[in-house]
Amino acid sequence: MITLILHFLIGFPVGLLVENTGEWFMHRYILHGLGKKPDSIWNYHWSEHHRICRQNGMIDPGYRELPLHWNTQGKELLFLLLVSLIHAPLIPWIPGYVSGIYFALGLYYYKHRRAHLDPEWAKAHLPWHWKHHMGNNPDSNWCITWNWLDHLMNTQHDE
Repeated sequence: MITLILHFLIGFPVGLLVENTGEWFMHRYILHGLGKKPDSIWNYHWSEHHRICRQNGMIDPGYRELPLHWNTQGKELLFLLLVSLIHAPLIPWIPGYVSGIYFALGLYYYKHRRAHLDPEWAKAHLPWHWKHHMGNNPDSNWCITWNWLDHLMNTQHDE
């Protein structure tokens, strides 16, 4: 019983931090790095999602539908499910860590979707993500769920 409690006391926060780190790296190096290349599979992020958000004041209408389409939301959810499946075999050994990952992935999806349906909510609750899309520097503010790693890596900017 004590071992299980320790798994959650230590593993859960580690899972949150690992997810936030993955979010930052994925957004910065894959979605913006490879995503800016026209022939990249990740180009949808830059050519679709950012373009649509700029045109619609942060709103991405693709988030109004069920995530069953091959749009930003559908691709995002598929990737989150893949990350979840990759972590599933670890549940018997490090349940707290996997729970932290799963919690953070779910919160990421909720917050990102809501931010692109309700810009005023995004300004109030995720100002760094709103600035990422609507500010002058889309190559900053990589985090969505929490801006922990942006602070650590000095990539949070207020412009």
